[in-house]
Amino acid sequence: MKIGIISDTHDRLDMVRRACQLLREAGAQTVLHAGDFVAPFVIPEFDKGGMSLIGVYGNNDGEKLFLSQKFKEFRFEVYQGPYEFEIEGRKICLMHEPRCLDSLARSGSYDLVVYGHTHQIDIQEEGTLVINPGEACGYLTGKATCALVDLADMSGRIIEINPATDPTLDLK
Repeated sequence: MKIGIISDTHDRLDMVRRACQLLREAGAQTVLHAGDFVAPFVIPEFDKGGMSLIGVYGNNDGEKLFLSQKFKEFRFEVYQGPYEFEIEGRKICLMHEPRCLDSLARSGSYDLVVYGHTHQIDIQEEGTLVINPGEACGYLTGKATCALVDLADMSGRIIEINPATDPTLDLK
């Protein structure tokens, strides 16, 4: 099974649409969001993507009540991080800020640790797979990215999101 990983969308609806399209085309069935949705109106865009969504709140997610309501409306899941769960027998820890990141990765308790917050791409593949997909918004680095993980072999790769150069993308 393949899963998408995204973080720090910061209301960039065009990037969320394109990321969902790219992840779905790559075979992702679920998207993990490592926080900083920012506003609740971004959640319906994930529903249009046709995949399930599991997320954690980030430090810029101030409207948690309405975000929570939107998640429930679309039958998605959102939690205070760090959130521990399993998909396809793989133990996953999902969080926004990389608190105790090295300890979590070295603990041997997880197959995958996902974080965001820094807006910087990070893939560590020795032992526990650790991924920060970078920023989907592209605001700080000028490069919008997400990631794809294959749970079968625990491989991860970064996918660049660029809706402006894709004439086939309908941004409506």
